[in-house]
Amino acid sequence: MKEISGQCDDRFAAVRKAFEQALDESQGGASAAVFLDGEPVVDLWGGYADRAQTRPWTRDTLVNVWSVTKTMTNLCALVLADRGELDLYAPVARYWPEFAAEGKDSVEVRHLLSHTAGLAGWDVPLAAPDELYDWDRCTDLLAAQKPWWQPGTASGYHAVTQGYLVGEVVRRITGQSVGQFFAEQVATPLGADFHIGLPAEADDRVSNVFNIDGLPLPPELEETGAKVFGRPNVLADPEPFAATRAWRAAEIPAANGQGNARSVAAVHSVIACGGEARGVRVLSEKGVQTLFDQQSDGADLILGKHVKFGMGWGLGNDDLPMAGPRTCYWGGAGGHMVIADCDNRLTVAFTMNHMKLGGSDGSINTGGDERFHRIAEAVYQGLGRP
Repeated sequence: MKEISGQCDDRFAAVRKAFEQALDESQGGASAAVFLDGEPVVDLWGGYADRAQTRPWTRDTLVNVWSVTKTMTNLCALVLADRGELDLYAPVARYWPEFAAEGKDSVEVRHLLSHTAGLAGWDVPLAAPDELYDWDRCTDLLAAQKPWWQPGTASGYHAVTQGYLVGEVVRRITGQSVGQFFAEQVATPLGADFHIGLPAEADDRVSNVFNIDGLPLPPELEETGAKVFGRPNVLADPEPFAATRAWRAAEIPAANGQGNARSVAAVHSVIACGGEARGVRVLSEKGVQTLFDQQSDGADLILGKHVKFGMGWGLGNDDLPMAGPRTCYWGGAGGHMVIADCDNRLTVAFTMNHMKLGGSDGSINTGGDERFHRIAEAVYQGLGRP
């Protein structure tokens, strides 16, 4: 049994057991955190920060959380909207004029946040990951291309492109990169150790992700997947490049955020608690409610499964251990996961380095796996709710 450190309130003893099981099922290490009323009630970590099991996972270990990064990027857009600097129902071209090319003049900011803009990938598949480090090239290509489907009619997971699309809108309004804006306006005020563009001095705290079994795409998505995830698929063998300084330093705001369960839960506690946590207000209560404005509800054209999207998060998934209509979630490749439950003022997060395969149906899993599900179920049991 791997050593576990941290703290866990007595009523959440079952959460610790579920975390122990998650570590037993993983070759590496992980962290789990629960915030209630904006305060940490579970903060656990354990296992190893490397595949070879030579380096322990510590309190301040960071890991690439993949698509959980999207929630941080999308939060930046909600902050700007809450301040009146961004209209989520306005055309993207109002803030980014070049984006109007190829008939995209009517595409609205909300379409970017809900994966309904029809820009799930690049027409010219980028050589991952090197070309992903070139912000101007990535955004210029997206501004110049036609949507793959009629924007607003369906979601199609913008797995990598969403970060560039939303991030460029943030940059056009603020003059800052999304990583800079997030650090100054969200992470630093909240004391959250999460980074979109990691400084070199934090490299020695990073646990490199690894994917033993690979992450194949369903056969019907292989051709499209090359455009969505890069060529080659960045998720198929992330270990070599995700450990490089170039990858960690870049701002790939849909995919390369570095954090841990504590920092992910700390940020999302703002959502769960009506926009304010631990004395720091990031959003108004109305700004939080904007997140739940449903934008799509149907079969996702890329994920191959049913998803209901609000403004930047998934909503109302009956397959997940979530309670109440005002609960949002999103996951990162391999098993990273966070939920924010506004009705219970609760956030639950899980991060790890041993990436597992997608859903049992072969779909790309954005809703966590059994490791997180058992943890979340134990949390709700601790609250006395089924």
